[in-house]
Amino acid sequence: MTEPDHSLNGVERRGLMFVLSSPSGAGKTTLSRMLVAETPELQMSVSATTRPMRPGEVEGRDYDFVDRPKFDAMVAAGEFLEWANVFDNCYGTPRVPVEAALSAGRDVLFDIDWQGTEQLRKRAPKDVVSVFILPPSVQQLEHRLHTRAQDSDAVIRGRMKKAGDEMSHYDDYDYIVINRNIGLAFESVRAILRAEQLRRDRQVGLASFVSAMRQQLER
Repeated sequence: MTEPDHSLNGVERRGLMFVLSSPSGAGKTTLSRMLVAETPELQMSVSATTRPMRPGEVEGRDYDFVDRPKFDAMVAAGEFLEWANVFDNCYGTPRVPVEAALSAGRDVLFDIDWQGTEQLRKRAPKDVVSVFILPPSVQQLEHRLHTRAQDSDAVIRGRMKKAGDEMSHYDDYDYIVINRNIGLAFESVRAILRAEQLRRDRQVGLASFVSAMRQQLER
């Protein structure tokens, strides 16, 4: 996919915060990785977390792994755009790299839950675009959680129990995608991102650009 120019004859685009949320196992992490791989200059927000590193994860790429005292100090210093406690582990989005990316016209992708999305929207309502990913059925959700073989049966039961609460917040989101097929879900998510990149109110300098053309045409 070709990334649109961020600057054309004085028109620049401010970046956006693109949020994907879903219950565990519904596909948001897979879709996030696909979107980053296929969209140049879209960068993944790297959260700080207190949870242990999982097999295959890399420090600084998947998460910044910190202990609880360090995390609490970052909260106290106002270093997070959003943070939450999920399954007894803390997650938070560092403010500085995200704000720098938006100012430079780059988009930032967030793989966060409804609590984090709510905090982001309160802090920067014009910059946030949110998409909630739903599973096609409860049976499929449970199957996917077992298939990925990352958690014990007890943890999976806990995730299934929490899924209902997470899904109850679907109507707080701008878009809903039901992940019946990962390829089709990806195309839907990518189309949403492209459309939001083209919104008039994200085009900085557009009024001057159009005005200049009109003046030329009226000569």
